[in-house]
Amino acid sequence: MFNTTANKITMFRIVLIPVFLVLAYTGHLYTALAVYIIACLSDVADGYIARHCNQVSDFGKFMDPLADKMLVLSAMCFFVENGQMPGWCVAIVLFREFAVSGLRLIAVEQGRVIAAAWSGKLKTGCTMVGLSAMMLFSEVEMVNIIFTVLILITTVGSGINYFWVNRDVFKC
Repeated sequence: MFNTTANKITMFRIVLIPVFLVLAYTGHLYTALAVYIIACLSDVADGYIARHCNQVSDFGKFMDPLADKMLVLSAMCFFVENGQMPGWCVAIVLFREFAVSGLRLIAVEQGRVIAAAWSGKLKTGCTMVGLSAMMLFSEVEMVNIIFTVLILITTVGSGINYFWVNRDVFKC
């Protein structure tokens, strides 16, 4: 399970989430931002290592996207509580995540695996960069608005893309 470097990096990202939250909630925003950026970069690193060093595993396929969601949603919850993002934005992100996960489950029942799409990778990248910017410029309301809108557009767009490209999953 944890026998690959890629999986160890994924688990490291999960361990960083409570560290990030403690730092953020105790007002150490720049240190929290540094931890958040390290966690985001670990996503790039574990994906690269898994693909290029032949370390792709079922555990990694499951835990890597879960770790991303846990990291991003933790940061978004902090921003909601901090008044930088409306709660309904997090609800939309959660709805998309549950919907795409449900789509994947239906596909698996049909013997099909839905791989990560470019739109999902774009959504994750924009979300991670956007949340970093919101942390860095926490006092600038326009930054919060711009990145919240960007996160919503890429989230909804990627969700629509997943369902459109895989619409045949619903045919009888």
